Amino acid sequence: MTFKHLFKAEVNWTSKQNPADSSKRFYSKSHQIKIEGKPVLDVSAAKVFKGDPELYNPEDLLLSSLVSCHMMSYLYICSQNGIEVLEYSDNAEATLEVNPDGSGRFVEARLYPKVKISNSDQIELALDLHHKANQLCFIANSCNFPVLHEASCEV
Repeated sequence: MTFKHLFKAEVNWTSKQNPADSSKRFYSKSHQIKIEGKPVLDVSAAKVFKGDPELYNPEDLLLSSLVSCHMMSYLYICSQNGIEVLEYSDNAEATLEVNPDGSGRFVEARLYPKVKISNSDQIELALDLHHKANQLCFIANSCNFPVLHEASCEV
């Protein structure tokens, strides 16, 4: 049986363009995302796309979602396999290609999870479970680009 869950987000943007300077078609990229019951998230375009470099951008948020979802899927699958995870970190990267017409897409993401577990006999299993976690990850399953893992594990 399949279950469906609805998620909602509201975006609000207001032009900060000076009407006297309307000959220029440069719009501020800064805006707010609101999700009921949560703090407002200030967002802009990436600096390379003339956004505010101090704010999160959609590309940051996509990669962050992927990293966070993989970690939670991994912790779940480790608990199912009796692996005690003591620490988890990742310094992920994603490659965005932009075409001459301004369109673009992510072509790959690379996750570098570093895991510390309590039992040295489970290192091989702990490394193998990243594949299963990727299969369970809601965000990875929604991506149309490869999500690669270069995991390490220690006790």
